[in-house]
Amino acid sequence: GVFGDGVADAAGAVGDGIADAADAPPIAVVVADSQTAGHGRLGRQWVSRPGESSMVSFATVLPQSLVTDPRVNGWLQMIAGLATIDALTAALAETGADDCALMLKWPNDVFLHGRKLGGILLESVMLPAADTPMAGLVIGIGLNLNLPADHLPTEQATSLQLHRAPLPDPLELRDRIAAGTVTALRSRMRTFAVDPTDYAVALRDETEALCWTLGRRVEARMTDGSVTRGVATALNPDASLTVRADDGVDYVVRTGDVGVL
Repeated sequence: GVFGDGVADAAGAVGDGIADAADAPPIAVVVADSQTAGHGRLGRQWVSRPGESSMVSFATVLPQSLVTDPRVNGWLQMIAGLATIDALTAALAETGADDCALMLKWPNDVFLHGRKLGGILLESVMLPAADTPMAGLVIGIGLNLNLPADHLPTEQATSLQLHRAPLPDPLELRDRIAAGTVTALRSRMRTFAVDPTDYAVALRDETEALCWTLGRRVEARMTDGSVTRGVATALNPDASLTVRADDGVDYVVRTGDVGVL
């Protein structure tokens, strides 16, 4: 697989030192013009036709101790979302577009004017060498760029050209966004690897300001099949979400699917 090779190459580029990875996290980029067997969270299918969407995966390596630490590793998902907004904002500024009201729906969706513009999936990969202190991370980012309204998968979805038109050539725009995402990911991942505890505090403040979910009524579907309805009240220090259920009890959601009602 191309992801496995990319992660292995990235591991070789940084050697065995955590300081090396923090200094310059390598990022391999895989781009798809169309996709028929992509997948999202919880095994959902992701299909796209040429010219309609940006479908890019980014493979990198980070200290294994960071990727597996439940106190801070939830922020890796938020970093991916913030880097996506960084890249979209920069790419649109080049076209003369102003702020597009981009936000994040916890934990992995990019929202535009209250509708889903795209999704982000992170997968960690333990590297084959038993003595390596590094772990691979693959970040898949799918964004609707030039998807006609009648091709949107759900009523909650949207596409960039429905809000900002005319857009540049879809492939040109996709490449701009991908390049900007690499720049933002490398900078943010470097800062996170150097001092994850302090950066998590800054990430929490930044994410709170852009979090579409906070303060809204939500439905949380847990991995065990249970469902909780209530109001999303807090983004916690470990990047989990607190939901105050209708019975007044607070639930902390770390994994699962949270939809805004």
